[in-house]
Amino acid sequence: MPLIHNPNWAISSSGESISLFQSQQSLKSPLLFIGGVHGDEPEGVELAEKLINWINVSANPYELKDWALIPCINPDGYKKNQRVNGNEVDLNRNYPSKNWKPIKAGTKKRYNPGPHPGSEPEIKSLVKLIQDIQPLIIIHFHSWEPCIVVTGEPGLKFATPLSESSGYKIIPTIGYDTPGGLSQYAWHDLKIPVICIEEQEHIDLDKVWPNFKDGLIKILQKDF
Repeated sequence: MPLIHNPNWAISSSGESISLFQSQQSLKSPLLFIGGVHGDEPEGVELAEKLINWINVSANPYELKDWALIPCINPDGYKKNQRVNGNEVDLNRNYPSKNWKPIKAGTKKRYNPGPHPGSEPEIKSLVKLIQDIQPLIIIHFHSWEPCIVVTGEPGLKFATPLSESSGYKIIPTIGYDTPGGLSQYAWHDLKIPVICIEEQEHIDLDKVWPNFKDGLIKILQKDF
């Protein structure tokens, strides 16, 4: 049962193609994985790419839950090693959440939420995907200080193997408000739990997959 790859699932603000991989055409409450939200966090893309490689090469697909995976939702920022997309918008402040807020005077451009909620093509495509597939949980890959941020109590079940695998602590919040963020939109508005994996920024990329391999494999298993 080969995985499905749509190399042109979405188009970025600068016209770059965004890939989507999924376990099958009709998904049933899948796990949704997202890498490359912030273009200056290559650790997230590395983890997403290594996960899809493991699924493609080593996994028995009949033993896995349904899943969908976006290796890099922000190819514009990734190419330029910048946090924001081609429109200089922070994608993790642009979701159409009830608490979205416009940019304030003096706010750093790296946190620019965009001109209005869901203004960016990357987020429009992702919001539609979430609506279409109704994921069981959303796990996005970042880097900052090593931790596992869980939004929504049902996510704790999935966070525990990730914490055990990496040795990183589980925390309920990043420590500051993120209006227009994925956790706000998915959990607080839609009641879909969200896990934000925060790898150590600037870590040797060869260490990223080993840190999370066992945990990711475990939560993908049907019998977990």
